Amino acid sequence: MAYDPSYDPAAEVVDLCRDLIRIDTSNYGDDSGPGERKAAEHVAALLDEVGIASELFESEPGRTSLIAHWGGAATGSTTGHEGGLLLHGHLDVVPAAAEDWQVDPFSGEIHEGYVWGRGAVDMKDFDAMLLSAVRARTRAGAVPERPIVLCFTADEEAGGHLGAQVLVERHAELLAHCTEAVGEVGGFSTSIRGQRLYLIEAAEKGMAWMRLTARGRAGHGSMINDDNAVTRLSAAVARIGSHEWPVRLTPAMRTLLAAVGEIAGTEATPENAEQLVEEFGGAARMLAAVIRNTANPTMLNAGYKVNVIPTEATAHVDGRFLPGFEDEFIDTIAELCGEGIERSFVSHQQPWETPYEGDLVDAMSRCLLAEDPNGKVAPFLMSGGTDAKHFNRLGMRSYGFTPLRLPAELDFTALFHGVDERVPVDALEFGARVLDRFLDEV
Repeated sequence: MAYDPSYDPAAEVVDLCRDLIRIDTSNYGDDSGPGERKAAEHVAALLDEVGIASELFESEPGRTSLIAHWGGAATGSTTGHEGGLLLHGHLDVVPAAAEDWQVDPFSGEIHEGYVWGRGAVDMKDFDAMLLSAVRARTRAGAVPERPIVLCFTADEEAGGHLGAQVLVERHAELLAHCTEAVGEVGGFSTSIRGQRLYLIEAAEKGMAWMRLTARGRAGHGSMINDDNAVTRLSAAVARIGSHEWPVRLTPAMRTLLAAVGEIAGTEATPENAEQLVEEFGGAARMLAAVIRNTANPTMLNAGYKVNVIPTEATAHVDGRFLPGFEDEFIDTIAELCGEGIERSFVSHQQPWETPYEGDLVDAMSRCLLAEDPNGKVAPFLMSGGTDAKHFNRLGMRSYGFTPLRLPAELDFTALFHGVDERVPVDALEFGARVLDRFLDEV
């Protein structure tokens, strides 16, 4: 069906985003948060309002995900597509300390042209864009011929074990016809020497959240002790935290750096990869992490009194490894830990990389450039984890595509899990229009 400009897919995207932000879905990584039930019911009501039925799945009390079938599969029409398309976003957000923010993080306030609040960029913006475009298309009778699954998940911010993982392991039949998936993170613009460059996620690092444990001999803090668990552990943590990992370029990053090199007037090589990444300004904090493995110590715990040497000390490390480089990562961590450090996984998930080619990739690029003819589009590898890790287990080709045209001066990547998270109003509207075009082509 041809693109019909007589309706506005962005008409309600800002209000939808604000309403979702106002529903506190903070995920503390345990059962202490409010859960996603209220947000899932809100999304279900929005879909029901335009005649789209949905089903809620609760893995634990309050931990709720939603699946709705739309398009060809839902209407009973036949299509020439080999399989369905999964469009997925998560409903949970990381916690926010209100005293650190300029505004209430759950207010959805509009201030200086931005929608502010926890989830504004991760990822209630995409949820709102998708809902706005789907609702507009359904009302206009412009439903895609391709079978589409709309999926809004719980628990992504803690690894997806109570959300996407549950759907994949217990309800795979609802997703079995999907051959491709689109979710976060990607489609946002960066600026290289005045040139807008849109990054589409085509790969993702693997996750190795680790617990390190050292055990030693307990004793009085005033005495000599050559078997001190705290000393042994802290030395290992210091070695891991200060280790300089070598540059390793995967296919997605080779393609991205070649595009940057073209803009910068130089040929991209592994030797100048770090210099080319610096062209991204603030976004380099994320992109510098996807040309190498990384391991960041994040938590320490030991002892119960200043004059008592404890028997045990523990640390947590957030490890991320590139596609194809897990063995190198594990071997290096073992060497850095040294003797007497027990290692276990808190979460261990595989990386993925999808070839940056095919009809879906072409559609994403065309739809972005239709709204921004002066832009350029390239793939990238994501440093963090998304629900795509779980959906890929069902054999889907995955991409991250949350289209946003952003001001060059905005340090966008700092807003992920950051203080004063916010998204430009016009970027939300841009994204809804791009997704609408995308839904017309898929």
